[in-house]
Amino acid sequence: MSNKTGTPKDTHYAKLRRAHRDEKSGGAPAFRPRQPMPPGENAADGLVRLYGLHTVRAALDNPRRKIRKMLVTRNAAERLGLADFAVLPFKAELVEPRDIDKITGSDAVHQGVLIEAEPLKPKRLDALGDTKLVLVLDQITDPHNVGAILRSAVAFDAGALITTARHSPQESGVLAKSASGALEHIDQIEVKNLADALAQLHEAGFQTIGLDSDGPAELETSFAGDKLALVLGAEGKGLRHKTRETVTTLARLDMPGAIRSLNVSNAAAVSLYAARKFLRQ
Repeated sequence: MSNKTGTPKDTHYAKLRRAHRDEKSGGAPAFRPRQPMPPGENAADGLVRLYGLHTVRAALDNPRRKIRKMLVTRNAAERLGLADFAVLPFKAELVEPRDIDKITGSDAVHQGVLIEAEPLKPKRLDALGDTKLVLVLDQITDPHNVGAILRSAVAFDAGALITTARHSPQESGVLAKSASGALEHIDQIEVKNLADALAQLHEAGFQTIGLDSDGPAELETSFAGDKLALVLGAEGKGLRHKTRETVTTLARLDMPGAIRSLNVSNAAAVSLYAARKFLRQ
């Protein structure tokens, strides 16, 4: 048996013959990558757009959430258990995924469902209740980070997330998707002045612990009392000077490895775990 080997010239003619056949049959199927689609116009004033299966399911189950409209694909409706749109207290429309892409942009992972709803109203600090664990954010503005922090806060049963009215992200689809439904499960408290809010927490019996990579003590050895408020600063900047002066304690996460800092959402999760473990004891 002989092995046939083609010369470069043979290969060239073979490609020409294939091209000729493809042209006669209407052309070879060409791969055309989807063009990215930018987000459409913003929601009407006073409304936010939330998307994703976990996010929307949690919103549907939250009696405080006022939903005005839903766009949903057939598959997403089945996964959400929405068999009869007529019983919903808001307008719902069956659409194709691309219809939602036109609103959110093609980069958003909407999973076939989007709602327009009124944002949840933040509470006042005097409505904190009897919780033993809260998170305080000192001008963390990235909605992805705040969403991930919300998810960890709910997972470790923190009673509230306290943010400043300025220099904090507004409720949005990005934040809610990153929170994966947690937005509906935790009280959000908005304050005008963080130093004053920390002073109020002290009066309410909270130990306020500022997370700082150069803190003088390890976090696990810093806990005291039965009410804890973990205070986290923005990526890069960390806690502001006034915040550092006001907290009860500055503490660090002990990291013996070559990298001495974590993304703020990861630091929040580790700190919440340590705080919850202390409170259980």
